[in-house]
Amino acid sequence: MGEFEKSISFDGRDIRLKVGQLAPQSGGSVLIQSGDTAVLVTATRSEAREGIDFLPLTVDYEERLYAAGRIPGGMLRREGRPPERAILTSRLIDRPLRPLFPSWLRDDLQIVALTLSMDELVPPDVLAVTGASIATIIAKIPFNGPMAAVRVGLVGDDFIINPTYAEIEAGDLDLIVAGSPDGVIMVEAGANQLPERDIIEAIEFGYEAVQDLIKAQQDLIAEIGLELITQEPPQVDSTLENFIRERATEDIKKILSQFDLDKTQRDAALDEVKATIETAIAELSEEDPIRIAAKADKAVDNNFKDLTKKFMRRQIIEDNVRVDGRKLDEVRPVSCLVDLLPKRVHGSGLFNRGLTQVLSACTLGTPGDMQYLSDDLQQDQQKRYMHHYNFPPFSVGETKPMRAPGRREIGHGALAERALLPVLPPKEQFPYVIRVVSEVLSSNGSTSMGSVCGSTLALMDAGVPISKPVSGAAMGLIKEGEEVRVLTDIQGIEDFLGDMDFKVAGTDSGITALQMDMKISGLPLEIIAQAVHQAKAARLHILDKMLQTIEHPRTEMSPFAPRLMTIRIDPDMIGLVIGPGGKTIKGITEETGAKIDIEDDGTVTISALDENKAKRARNIIQGMTRKLNEGDVYAGRVTRIIPIGAFVEFLPGKEGMIHISQLADYRVGKVEDEVAVGDEVIVKVREIDNKGRINLTRLGIHPDQAAAAREAAAVNR
Repeated sequence: MGEFEKSISFDGRDIRLKVGQLAPQSGGSVLIQSGDTAVLVTATRSEAREGIDFLPLTVDYEERLYAAGRIPGGMLRREGRPPERAILTSRLIDRPLRPLFPSWLRDDLQIVALTLSMDELVPPDVLAVTGASIATIIAKIPFNGPMAAVRVGLVGDDFIINPTYAEIEAGDLDLIVAGSPDGVIMVEAGANQLPERDIIEAIEFGYEAVQDLIKAQQDLIAEIGLELITQEPPQVDSTLENFIRERATEDIKKILSQFDLDKTQRDAALDEVKATIETAIAELSEEDPIRIAAKADKAVDNNFKDLTKKFMRRQIIEDNVRVDGRKLDEVRPVSCLVDLLPKRVHGSGLFNRGLTQVLSACTLGTPGDMQYLSDDLQQDQQKRYMHHYNFPPFSVGETKPMRAPGRREIGHGALAERALLPVLPPKEQFPYVIRVVSEVLSSNGSTSMGSVCGSTLALMDAGVPISKPVSGAAMGLIKEGEEVRVLTDIQGIEDFLGDMDFKVAGTDSGITALQMDMKISGLPLEIIAQAVHQAKAARLHILDKMLQTIEHPRTEMSPFAPRLMTIRIDPDMIGLVIGPGGKTIKGITEETGAKIDIEDDGTVTISALDENKAKRARNIIQGMTRKLNEGDVYAGRVTRIIPIGAFVEFLPGKEGMIHISQLADYRVGKVEDEVAVGDEVIVKVREIDNKGRINLTRLGIHPDQAAAAREAAAVNR
């Protein structure tokens, strides 16, 4: 293949596509570039492995620090475990790509997106999504594309395509829209409580740009001389399918219409029907075609699942009723609980929706607990709010090894984190670092939105002054031909056998986060709008249940949470507080038992479980850094005596000397005749010499000044 290039412009921002130059042994590759950000995306296909009954698609997004002109840290000086953002980008590429592969495809597929260059303006993630579509087509993999993605920002009242990092940070919306010629296929967004109408308008705005990118891909494909592969699905023997249908249809219909069955009972009843089918197959002769077909890996399971899926969907389309008897827009029973765990856990919330149960725990930490994202390609970033999501196997009644969080857990945690960020108090108001962990104790649909609700409860229980509580709901979809049904609050079977998982989180004022994934090749904008509006009613219903449990954040924190005090000092005095080799700050910590964090701008955060210890450390630092003026009067204590005078600590950590001639208004023979170590004395700053030494006096102090100094000293102790 020769080299081909294509360019498309959005408001003066170009996206350039180049194929045929790099990675010649991959199945297909494209270099996609905007500004100085360039991503190489490859797609490679291998023959199917025997016994595979799913599409083994692997998507890897890789970052190299040379792309930003940086050398990795650590002893090895090379990239290690991918940062969380890279894992989330891998998921971002996978989600709109996967549903466009034919359901029958079983070949091993791998998409690799490698960031080769990165500027400080253009994020590489949406470029990688579009690049994955082009690479897949060039690799001649059966694919119902093209597909493309853009980011939509909101600056003032205007939507913009592919905003810069600064524009994303300054705006109220960070929305990614991916689509195919058939419609929108994936949405991901964080928003600052935007109304539903604005979100819908932004999605429509983004999809218009997506269509331009799809057209550019189609033109590029035509120039190259490629055609989209529309390979016919392999012929499947329907003998086993017909056998199962004849024997299981009535039983499956009956079970799906027994609305009083819960998930466990329904699954057990369906398993019993399937076991009956397996017994009937086992009684057939070894030569029987049905028994031979059933020997294929998971053949009975897959056919039985397909039949169950068909009748569940038909029941929703024809009767507008779901397997648990709910109406299409009805939320399952909701219950909430706070203060479930002892207060050594700073805040806790338990959220139940149907059989889904999430326990969230909130921990308040000090600035030193902040997460530093220094291994990221972007400039150093800090996270003062972290949300972590755990999904143990017992939550679905399974047994399997417990391992580190996978991509799904990381993705769900990031979604819940994004949903709550807009309502968290600013650092200046609430300097704590916050971590929330959501433990999924039982799962039957939309545990990520359950985490949002549980985390809101835990934050309020911990006394975090969030501006508004956040709730969330997951919407589903059943589409059969022209018939479409949008489902509120989907449960596990509706997620597993349905066509959409659309998670919407927000306050009573607007949306804070959303994420939509499809299992079909695209959805019209009017259906998305219906789902967004239907989700609002569900969110508000759930929010009402939450507020019946805890209406406002608590005004008092757990006694086991650290007490934080924040002061500002002159940045030029940071070195004075730290001292040579950290000696001074270590001494303050040892003396008071408080933890001290100092930022470059002079912000000092002091923390301790005992508030008095924090106050003592604060007073020491304020005393050390206070600007002194000649004539200021203080109450201090004598710390040591020398022949020519006495040293007095008149502020925490700050000493001055009273010369013997300044001890009294008469001649003093010996310093010890006037003062002793430990005596409280009232002193006035007489002079600060050119070396910074402070000379004090006991002369010329008005009685009112002395009284005020004693009062101030008592307060500071």
